[in-house]
Amino acid sequence: MKIHSIILRMLTMRMKSPFTTSFGTEWNKQFILVEARDEDGRSGWGEAVAMAEPLYNEETVDTVWILLKKHLLPLLWQRELNHPREVAGWFTPIRRNYMAKAAVEGAIWDLFAKEQGIPLYRALGGNKNAIDVGISIGIQKNQEELLAVIEKYCNEGYKRIKIKIMPGWDTEIIAAVRCRFPDILLMADANSAYTLEDINRLAALDRYQLMMLEQPLAHDDMIDHAQLQQQLRTPVCLDESIHSVEDARKAIELGSCRIINIKVGRVGGLTEACRIHDFCRSHNVPVWCGGMLESGIGRAHNIAITTLPGFTLPGDTAASSRYWEQDLILPEVTVEQGRVQVPEEPGIGYEPCRERIDYHTLYSETFRNGE
Repeated sequence: MKIHSIILRMLTMRMKSPFTTSFGTEWNKQFILVEARDEDGRSGWGEAVAMAEPLYNEETVDTVWILLKKHLLPLLWQRELNHPREVAGWFTPIRRNYMAKAAVEGAIWDLFAKEQGIPLYRALGGNKNAIDVGISIGIQKNQEELLAVIEKYCNEGYKRIKIKIMPGWDTEIIAAVRCRFPDILLMADANSAYTLEDINRLAALDRYQLMMLEQPLAHDDMIDHAQLQQQLRTPVCLDESIHSVEDARKAIELGSCRIINIKVGRVGGLTEACRIHDFCRSHNVPVWCGGMLESGIGRAHNIAITTLPGFTLPGDTAASSRYWEQDLILPEVTVEQGRVQVPEEPGIGYEPCRERIDYHTLYSETFRNGE
């Protein structure tokens, strides 16, 4: 591969409705797109999923921009690139900053697949023509609104419902949901809102037949989660605690969880996501793909990784229309009866709409190999 140039774009898009979790509410989504161009004029696209504020993790859109510009792209120009899998190793000297790494690596994976004339999912080793998807529902104003939103998405055929919880919005809410919808696949995501002092409250959730309880304790914890999992029948799923295959190994050996959520941005890119998938599959630990309110470009990468055989649980890759009046890709991601058809076109399989991208771009900068 010969990358001629890389373009960074800072964008902002207004979501159709606010998305509220235990650590805040997001309405205006600010994010970075990475476009990698080769000498023949082909483009590969990646998306940085960092938030404007360091709430989910320590990264922000501003730190990602700096890391890409001053550290990661200079490393990229230092060697001859043969395969996207090499990129993760080149970035090893830079500690953490996983979302920045994932954004540029994702663009290179897309470009590689296009140069090979194959869909990205096949380049990754995927084998599914369609994937099952669920929906993630933020904290609502009241119980009635939540039940109405769930009913809407159940009618649209989503395979699984995930609701956000936090202290004061948990057991009573889940009880009401389960009473109204006794048979749906239901899970709860706490986004690190609890401690072991809440163990009795969390154990009370066992009665509601949840698929899983996602990241109930601290974002960087495995030890307390292992103690919690011993007290619960409900499987614990780790999200924020897992950044690498080594983290996955430690969590599984400690008994910290029975399920792992793989977010491409959180783990540093598609290469590491594949490694975590392979390890979990070899240890019979199911995985699924979480979402970070991506535009269609990041959403397309999520679709591709979910085609790997170990992704046996519905992910968070909802339709474009769930979040955006107009997405940045053509065609937009659509969901039919809880499934997304995997595109067969080379690369991510969706065409970035440059007119829409330009409309939402705040500023951009171009970096050329050798300059």
